[in-house]
Amino acid sequence: MSLVNPHGKEKKLKPLLLVGSELEAEKAKAKTLTQVRITSREAADLIMLGIGGFTPLDGFMGYEDWKGVCSSYKLADGTFWPIPITASTTEGQADSIKIGEEIALFDEETGDIMATMKVTEKYKIDKEFECKNIYKTTDMEHPGVAMVMNQEAVNIAGPVKVLSEGTFPTEYAGVYMRPVETRKLFAEKGWSTVAALQLRNPMHRSHEYLAKIAIEICDGVLIHQLLGKLKPGDIPAEVRVKAIDTLVEHYFVKDTCIQAGYPLDMRYAGPREALLHALFRQNYGCSHLIVGRDHAGVGEYYGPFDAQKIFDEIPEDALETKPLKIDWTFYCYKCDGMASMKTCPHGKDDRVLLSGTKLRKMLSDGESVSSQFSRPEVLKVLQEYYQGLTEKVEVKLHKYSEGEKK
Repeated sequence: MSLVNPHGKEKKLKPLLLVGSELEAEKAKAKTLTQVRITSREAADLIMLGIGGFTPLDGFMGYEDWKGVCSSYKLADGTFWPIPITASTTEGQADSIKIGEEIALFDEETGDIMATMKVTEKYKIDKEFECKNIYKTTDMEHPGVAMVMNQEAVNIAGPVKVLSEGTFPTEYAGVYMRPVETRKLFAEKGWSTVAALQLRNPMHRSHEYLAKIAIEICDGVLIHQLLGKLKPGDIPAEVRVKAIDTLVEHYFVKDTCIQAGYPLDMRYAGPREALLHALFRQNYGCSHLIVGRDHAGVGEYYGPFDAQKIFDEIPEDALETKPLKIDWTFYCYKCDGMASMKTCPHGKDDRVLLSGTKLRKMLSDGESVSSQFSRPEVLKVLQEYYQGLTEKVEVKLHKYSEGEKK
């Protein structure tokens, strides 16, 4: 058996990152072009386009693609896609850019030129329409909604030539991987079925349990964590990497899992983001995406299992990568081990309900954390991080963290 195909009709990875003499020539040309500022999210999306993570896209979406994605999960050519990948600029700058003109896109935070783009379209969008369809809310307290509502007035679209991966290859050397690299690694290991475990928190006992369930039914697991921007209070990637390395070293059979990172910013789009996570994991070579409780959610905007249900609402052939749906997991004192709502007959008083949010709050508040919640070796790494902070991090629990199932 072989790995799942990359997403799209051509079933072939489509990296847009230039290399060698072509890259150097395009970098020189970029300095002579109109410079357009892009946000952290847009820069991260560009890197995913560059490494082939967003195959089969060839750049930022035009109006028909944007509208189709928002309303019916489809690009204009019918290809399945769940979340808009767009770039925006000010109305004044958009007016000065001609259709067909080449421009340079630079990261607003670093000033680095990330790509060149041939502008094929300029258009305005109904931001509330996007938010209602993608995030199911227009509440500005939702970080993804705020991201859309605060973007510039005019979207610019067109094919891109990516010139940089930012600092990811050096800052996260050995963890940051491109789809061609994970596919090569899976093939070398003889894996054809691979489950991706999406992470933006350090692994607690529930994450460990999910990964081990997947190892029972797949050839291996890709522990795939986000290296881009999070929301305030989330634990930085370098701390998570260290914590995960520690957990894998002490509690996993050798060569059953691989830790890697990818460069996106979180959108916190819940169900829609779960679909995007499955889509680009298909490009990375994963046959399954582990979807547990509150996948890619934030606050109380989504039910804890909405991200599982959405996979039943899309066409069966939309994605080759399928969800591995697992119920709420926890440590049960009466079962004397990890269990789930499907396997444990006992009440909530017997259960240690686990969540990344709850773990972060306990650590931030300086509370002691039991080994039923997180492994001692992992807790040591996390406690060192929190003890080194100069300011206390406020972490707000939502009701699902406390065990109410919707």
